[in-house]
Amino acid sequence: MMHSPESRPAVAIVERIRLASGSRFSLYVLVCLHIVVCCLSLVQVANWQSYMLYDDIWFRPAIAAVAAFSTVSLLFIFARFSFGYFVGFSLFTMVLGFIWLLNFSRFKYDYRLAGLSAAASALAFLLPALLINRPLKQKHVLSPRALQYVLNSILALAIGTIVAASFYNFNLVSIRQIYDFRNELYFPAPIRYLTGIISTVLLPFAFACYLALNRRWWAVVPLVLMLLFYPITLSKFALFSTAWIVVVLILSRLFDPRAATILSTLLPMLLGVILVSVQLNNHTQLYFGLVNIRMMAAPSSAMDLYNDFFASHPLTWFCQVSFVKPLVSCPYQEQLSLVMEKTYQLGNINASLFATEGIASVGLYLAPLVALLCGLVIALGNRVSAGLPPAFVMVSGALLPQTFLNVPFTTALLTHGTVFLFLLWYVMPRTMFDPRIEPAAS
Repeated sequence: MMHSPESRPAVAIVERIRLASGSRFSLYVLVCLHIVVCCLSLVQVANWQSYMLYDDIWFRPAIAAVAAFSTVSLLFIFARFSFGYFVGFSLFTMVLGFIWLLNFSRFKYDYRLAGLSAAASALAFLLPALLINRPLKQKHVLSPRALQYVLNSILALAIGTIVAASFYNFNLVSIRQIYDFRNELYFPAPIRYLTGIISTVLLPFAFACYLALNRRWWAVVPLVLMLLFYPITLSKFALFSTAWIVVVLILSRLFDPRAATILSTLLPMLLGVILVSVQLNNHTQLYFGLVNIRMMAAPSSAMDLYNDFFASHPLTWFCQVSFVKPLVSCPYQEQLSLVMEKTYQLGNINASLFATEGIASVGLYLAPLVALLCGLVIALGNRVSAGLPPAFVMVSGALLPQTFLNVPFTTALLTHGTVFLFLLWYVMPRTMFDPRIEPAAS
């Protein structure tokens, strides 16, 4: 795309920012700042949540444990950007938070073993997720006409799903009222699966494609459709996903993709720390509760809860996975999130791969092996997305870091459609991102 003479100075400034933010020194500073802010946030979280504690007595051991685990962050300074980098940094932050909370836990289990297992699991996951990124040879590539057909199909499928789901639930209520209706929600399985896949990966993918094709007005359509899933699902995730994708887009345009990844986690958390420190009111409490507690601290706390529960209860050996459960004997007939809710009375506690496929399924000793296997699957995402612009990968996969933080790995892959995004990345025509080639007309 050609830039006007008036825009060239601005473009040059952005390029300098991108280059500077991608230096190893800049990444080192950002990672260190991120670790400090993460700990400060968890100290403040303890003032609002009775199950995430803080005590000055254990401050030094907590700092020592975090400092030891933080050596893993060197991977993010030296590794190249990839899908695994994008997802892995959020999971690194979650384990960092758990290792901090572990020092103040009110539960009784083997803290040392739990901490070592979590650190080993994070490292086992990150090594393949960050370091395996060799391109996978494309045997099938979408033509411009076929890509347009795919985009049209995504929009049509989204509209159809929204209309069908609206017959089962459509309530325009405030975010404070959603829990008055959430327990009454019911959708048939096909609509439930389509809702997760479309809202998590297909519409963000369509948005990223329309931007790449320089069709900005069409890019607005997926964002509007994503918003329409909120009154259907009454999910905070659905309500804020549109704004979050725009934030990721802006960061990906201004900064080096690795710096943008770090900032996408650091900046929202830092803002929450500042807001509740400077001015405490209903609005700042709401932001802090949504971002610092729900988005950042809750996934770390879930690892604490799962460690406590499975220290004295039978392991699942993956029987919680829907297609495995009918084939094996399972000690839990309900979903793990419901089992945890009944035990701890803290709401439905879904959790990441480290808690479900790791702690709950195979226990602390084998959890790193499972994490390694999950990292290899993420590495496949690196390979099928290799050759795509980092900004495109970030925007089309913008909702997946939070997804992997809050649901089991198999759920993120299937129910939320990560495997479909992998397939779409694999068949994407790389030539459409070549600035020397004019985008095909629709």
